[in-house]
Amino acid sequence: MSTTLAPLLTRLAAVGPYFTADPTPRPDPSEGGFRPLAELYGEAGITAHVEEIGRRMGTGPGRVAASTAQLGVASRLWSLALGCAALGGEVLDLDPGRLWWRRPTAGPVELRLPAPRPLPGPLPEAVHRAVAVAHLAPLDEAVRTRYAVSPQILRGNAASALVGAVRVLLDQVPDAPYPPVPLVEQLLARPPLEGTGAFVHEEGLGVAFTRRSCCLYYRVPAATCGDCVLRTRTPARTAGRTPRP
Repeated sequence: MSTTLAPLLTRLAAVGPYFTADPTPRPDPSEGGFRPLAELYGEAGITAHVEEIGRRMGTGPGRVAASTAQLGVASRLWSLALGCAALGGEVLDLDPGRLWWRRPTAGPVELRLPAPRPLPGPLPEAVHRAVAVAHLAPLDEAVRTRYAVSPQILRGNAASALVGAVRVLLDQVPDAPYPPVPLVEQLLARPPLEGTGAFVHEEGLGVAFTRRSCCLYYRVPAATCGDCVLRTRTPARTAGRTPRP
């Protein structure tokens, strides 16, 4: 285990629940109902998760719940990877077989990463491999196959989740030793996030992002997201970084 990563994860947990992963070594990582995150990307795993998200939202286990579930997982992964890069200049190895997850009764999924280790390479490439390649590719495939959510929606969700993570970092850790905005700009300029929306950063004012696809959250009564493509046409309530189940 890297001598720097466990303390880094402890510091990162103070940023917020989306940035938390338990690095405590455990003889049995499945203790307390945790399972390898790789299982979520199978048919049984994604079906059970979307059914629970649909129950919480009151939408049923359809496309809205599937899109929201994917966005929620993407938010957790981008937050963890981007946070470690910004605070410590390192990228976590988030191999889906080593990263464990549990769905709580409320709030974002819980993550456990015993014996965290770094992923080598320049930050943009390493973060891309850790999240987009290792997780978003199989997650998106599972959601597309089971629920027919379009690739454009899922790519837009992933970009929205990344921008949400950098918003929180800029607010909570404005003096991060490794500024996260240039890293986010590079990630948004490459597949699968390329072309998903318009991103603007102004020093002292934060970031703005308008996506070019809809996450389907507008179908929940009186709710749209802060980066919603429909927000100028929908008189519904707008939330900044809407918490995802």
